[in-house]
Amino acid sequence: MQKKANPKTILLADDDYDFRLQQRLQLEAAGFRVREAESRKKACELLASTTFDLALVDLMMEEMDAGFSLCHEIKARCPDTPIIMVTGVARETGLEFGVSTEEERTWIKADALLAKPIRFEQMLREIARLLKE
Repeated sequence: MQKKANPKTILLADDDYDFRLQQRLQLEAAGFRVREAESRKKACELLASTTFDLALVDLMMEEMDAGFSLCHEIKARCPDTPIIMVTGVARETGLEFGVSTEEERTWIKADALLAKPIRFEQMLREIARLLKE
């Protein structure tokens, strides 16, 4: 893929090193800048010093709901930053939820939800839609 003149910066917050590595390599190959965080705490530290165009947030990190609280933190600091929540929670716990209604987005604070395992092409489509590219 061709490198972008002004690449967008993406926050990738997930406690799974292999998932972060795979996504970072693919996102960088697609022309994005990627900053990684292995926890909600590390992501909040990055938010204090970096502006992101989009965030990819795992639901279950150091706590079962760390992704929810991170989404709230991102929207509190940068309300216009789109967030894609990536999670395997339905597969692991049977808990189902979504972001298709305004009510769901109000408490989840994510703009899109992708279930793991994620196809990279699907993620790219969501990123393009949310960044309006």
